[in-house]
Amino acid sequence: MRKAAIIKVYGKVQGVGFRFYTNKKAVELNIHGFVKNKPDGSVYIEAEGDNNDLATFIDWCNIGTQWSRVLKVEVQYIPLINSDKFRIL
Repeated sequence: MRKAAIIKVYGKVQGVGFRFYTNKKAVELNIHGFVKNKPDGSVYIEAEGDNNDLATFIDWCNIGTQWSRVLKVEVQYIPLINSDKFRIL
């Protein structure tokens, strides 16, 4: 079963390769959607995939890269976004 979510990641997540590695993990897990930096220093993600893969992806977002420091992750489940791939915006 497919699910979609908005994922907001807070902490030291800009300027540390977070979007690049988020894209890499999304492709690895067959997650579709996008990731982008927000003016407040957070990272905004819309992600869609198989229930288990999406859960694994969200778990990864809570850890991030070796250079990042994730302080908080907010997840909101949304209707499917029907994206065909994952993009960095």
